[in-house]
Amino acid sequence: MGTLLSSHGFSLFLLWTFTLYGLCLSFSPIDNYLINSGASLDSVVDNRRFISDSSNSPDSHLSSGRTFSLCAGTLLPGLPQIYHTARVFNSPSKYVFNVKDPGTHMVRLHFHRFNSSRLDLGNSRFHVLVNGLVALTNFSGGDFVNPKVIEYLLCVNSEKVEIRFVPAKKSNFAFVNAIEVISAPKDLVLETAQYVNGDKIEEFQGLNKQAFETMYRVTVGGPKVTPFNDSLWRTWIPDDEYLKLSEGSNKVYFGGRIKYQDGGASREVGPDNVYDSARLIRSKNASIPNVNLTWEFPVSEDYKYLVRMHFCDIASISLGLLYFNVYVNEHLAYKDLDLSDVTNYMLASPFYADFVVDAGRSGVITVSVGPSSKSMGYTVDAILNGVEIMKMNNSVYSLAGKVPAELIMKCWPRRTLGILLPLIALACLLLSLSAIVHRRKSNAELFPWSKLPTDIHEISPKQAKLQLSNIVT
Repeated sequence: MGTLLSSHGFSLFLLWTFTLYGLCLSFSPIDNYLINSGASLDSVVDNRRFISDSSNSPDSHLSSGRTFSLCAGTLLPGLPQIYHTARVFNSPSKYVFNVKDPGTHMVRLHFHRFNSSRLDLGNSRFHVLVNGLVALTNFSGGDFVNPKVIEYLLCVNSEKVEIRFVPAKKSNFAFVNAIEVISAPKDLVLETAQYVNGDKIEEFQGLNKQAFETMYRVTVGGPKVTPFNDSLWRTWIPDDEYLKLSEGSNKVYFGGRIKYQDGGASREVGPDNVYDSARLIRSKNASIPNVNLTWEFPVSEDYKYLVRMHFCDIASISLGLLYFNVYVNEHLAYKDLDLSDVTNYMLASPFYADFVVDAGRSGVITVSVGPSSKSMGYTVDAILNGVEIMKMNNSVYSLAGKVPAELIMKCWPRRTLGILLPLIALACLLLSLSAIVHRRKSNAELFPWSKLPTDIHEISPKQAKLQLSNIVT
């Protein structure tokens, strides 16, 4: 019995030690703003406290006069408290956050169009600007079923992050349920990537100066990864609906320790829960399967995209046995990738590769892995653990069209002037008429008017000739 208690106590000690160790290793951002919009009280989600933005709170960061809070008409079962309230804006409004740690920041906007007897959130339509970046245009807040979380990554070299909400029309309004502004790890977005331009591979410079919108974050072969299990509080969804052909693929799970290395992928780049599962192609005999694993992701046209592919060899029985090719948009992006070589000859050590591609007119980005000319029988011939796809800003610094932020901000004043100008013109016309009437009245008083005589006597031609002769003489 004593031995049992000792073993139980030791297990608890180990659990406590590893928990404490994990907490010590967890990422702690210098800038960490979590806002519970429209709420009068703070709310805790995934062990993080979202602060109320009410006027009584010193940490509201809200800079606007024409806003009000809105509460859900009925409680939403299973949803975090932050989706039970919203901040509604009737005119252009903004949140302002001081920046202590310049560099890449993550901005997440939470939206949920819940039911309310006071206001129909379905009538919302608005634009969102973040430090001059056009993040959203004519947005209606998502659907009524599930909350929508939109994540942006942008380089912040100023002292503030300003998030502006601009109603599309005077009859519309904007709203938001919650906001996150977090300084990102320095290794999350590096300076360079490989630009896959057709069959050419070129170096793309200045990647960390771009702005991104996360379109897809997928864990391959594994279950959903929730923010609670990610050091940057991200959500990774399963890959099943994006896998084009599952024939020839095998899922694999790893119960050991993921070995992160300096200079490689960190836990902030990808968590253990992504790297400890994968899909792979495996030779069952001496012949190498003639098949690729391909995933398809619908995207918007006329943008560049950052495609990040995550790899971790959790399936090979020995080093130096895994070689495979990587394809992006059906172009060979990485030939004969040897994970042993790029991870300093260590199994279960994560690696990721960044590629920049043009969406073109197809509206689809494809990623594939498959055997290479160096692949061997009786071994793993291809593997993929995760995929991220992020839209990059265009030439007018927008992620939502070709209209720059300056024009969007001018739309609202122009609409106001459009109403005032006719009123001003009418007032000027009335003043002019009044002045004319007053002037005529004044002239009448200076020069009195008299009636012309109507009793003029007629004279004969003879009399007229006589009067004329008298004047001449």
